[in-house]
Amino acid sequence: MIFEFFGNKKKAVIAMAHIGALPGSPLYDADGGIDKLITDVLADVEKLQAGGVDAIMFGNENDRPYVFNAATEGVAAMSAVVQAIKPVLKVPFGVNYLWDPKASVAIGAVTGASFVREIFTGVFASDMGIWQPDCATASRLRHNLGRDDMKLLFNINAEFAHSLDNRPIELRARSAVFSSLADAILVSGPITGEAADQSHLRNVCEAVTDVPVFANTGTNIDNVHDVLSLASGVIIGTHFKINGYTWNAVDGDRVKRFMDVVEKLR
Repeated sequence: MIFEFFGNKKKAVIAMAHIGALPGSPLYDADGGIDKLITDVLADVEKLQAGGVDAIMFGNENDRPYVFNAATEGVAAMSAVVQAIKPVLKVPFGVNYLWDPKASVAIGAVTGASFVREIFTGVFASDMGIWQPDCATASRLRHNLGRDDMKLLFNINAEFAHSLDNRPIELRARSAVFSSLADAILVSGPITGEAADQSHLRNVCEAVTDVPVFANTGTNIDNVHDVLSLASGVIIGTHFKINGYTWNAVDGDRVKRFMDVVEKLR
């Protein structure tokens, strides 16, 4: 069993529901407003659920350029969008406010999320500058909000960034579980939609055996067999989009074809 909310599934597929740019970010559609954000992500959620995914994660991927400290208006808007979609959800859900662990935990806690994904540990040189997440504060916030049950998924090799920690990735993964209480470890590729290095994924899976390990980016219908031969599950955004393009809407047929393959593997 991976997590209780996945039931007896041995391999899990978490699908991304990308919310449009939020208030406060340059690409925000002020004319469409919050109502358009809700309408667009609702259409994606319906296709993802019809395709048979195991869970959905809401993310603000289009809030480019990304920030380390979430805008107050963005946190409020994302909370409102997730809360509006909740009545139609038939699967567990999680949240990720890029790239702010505290905001992600806060939104997840108040909306009833089962899990949160973020960069919680490490130091990185990134497109956004030096990246120094604060795991301790985020973990304490989860506890203080009474949500110790909400799982924290640690992305340990950030997209758009290079780790300044020269320890092997598998050692950083083991350390995150031991010192920072990671509930799961995620292994990413260098950028959204690009696959994780298979040797990195293998080394982490061999080193970390007491919590689940997920492939966080770049899984598709062609490599899912190899990925799930190692990992407990995958997180998918780009591959489920029309033409496999990150910023397009979800393609329900692509979701269904992918999940049909997954069902044969588990």
